[in-house]
Amino acid sequence: MIAGALSFAHLHDIADAAGQHDWKARAYPISVDLLLVAAWRRMRALRAADLPARAAWTWFVIALAASLGANIATAGLLDMNAVPAWLRILVAGWPALAFLGGTLLAHTPTPAPTAEPTPVPEPAPVVAEAAAQVTVERAPEHAPELPPSAAPAAASSPSVPPALLAHARKVADTHHAATGTPIDAATLRTRLGVPPALADVIAAQLT
Repeated sequence: MIAGALSFAHLHDIADAAGQHDWKARAYPISVDLLLVAAWRRMRALRAADLPARAAWTWFVIALAASLGANIATAGLLDMNAVPAWLRILVAGWPALAFLGGTLLAHTPTPAPTAEPTPVPEPAPVVAEAAAQVTVERAPEHAPELPPSAAPAAASSPSVPPALLAHARKVADTHHAATGTPIDAATLRTRLGVPPALADVIAAQLT
């Protein structure tokens, strides 16, 4: 607060000595500080978006030079009773310059940063409908007893629909291309979401 009040007073004294009196002299420090703050906020926004901030830096340096120059000039380096003509010209032209800088900082759109393409996840294999079509032959609930000498009948294997087999072949090819090794029955069962017995049958047909 103290630093801001001192800077305000120095800018006011320079403007008043250059012929800008009353409310106009009080408006000069406000215009300088507002341009300084606007340029700083613009720089931070551009840096956060990883964009170039050369224009904002330029206006920040201009406002800082105006503030710093006024503070140095009032340190006894300038005769406040005989202000040179070039300083009067600078003070008189400052409002137009500050208005231009503030307008450009406030109304220049910030270009949106280029977003990196989001990788599209591989769609999950749709096997629910194909798996529903699988007909698994089961032994009758009351199977006739076999004589001790007869060998037990081999369990019937589930049938594999052509659509499911074709999809399983694509999954196996993708796995082989990614890992360099053939797909095993456990991995195939996980990818397809089918029962273990059906996965074994599909794996056998893929080899």
